[in-house]
Amino acid sequence: MTFIIAIDGPAAAGKGTLSRRIAEEYGFHHLDTGLTYRATAKALLDASLPLDDERVAEQMARDVELSGLDRGVLAAHSIGEAASKIAVMPLVRQALVETQRAFSRREPGTVLDGRDIGTVVCPQAPVKLYVTASAEVRARRRFDEIVGNGTPADFLEILADIVKRDERDMGRADSPLRPASDAHLLDTSEMSIEAAFLTAKTFVDAAWKHSAGSEN
Repeated sequence: MTFIIAIDGPAAAGKGTLSRRIAEEYGFHHLDTGLTYRATAKALLDASLPLDDERVAEQMARDVELSGLDRGVLAAHSIGEAASKIAVMPLVRQALVETQRAFSRREPGTVLDGRDIGTVVCPQAPVKLYVTASAEVRARRRFDEIVGNGTPADFLEILADIVKRDERDMGRADSPLRPASDAHLLDTSEMSIEAAFLTAKTFVDAAWKHSAGSEN
């Protein structure tokens, strides 16, 4: 049996860093599902195709290769903006959810992070985490990251963008961002990544022990 860890939450809450740390700790495969939407958007942009044609976007989504996801390239703001437009399309979401579910079955275990892992992609996951933080804290983290890379940034503009993205993610009709009913909530507003990791680890270890006990 594959052991699945589902991690959801809004942008810049720290779920990506936490997910990679957990995957490394347990020797599991990791997938940032947001990159699958960004890869689809990039394919459309590269081919100069419209971002409002759902059928075309769906075909691009079905052609996404998980082995070719380059976080550095896909992090571009223009790709993120394009991704947010196609992410609301039901056919695109359906195609990518199928790809994500196939990934989740890899042995010995997988860690998937995104917006709808615990609610839609892997509702059967034995561990579900919902990682969040205040909009101001998340904007500050994004601001510091951008400035740290030598690029000028406007804090208020970043904050407005995060608030707008939250509204879009939480308000969409198909697979809105929300914690699963049985998800463990991790508010990282005043928590270091190390503290968040150790807290998450207690949940994973408990579920792992329970899973091993039920198989015996």
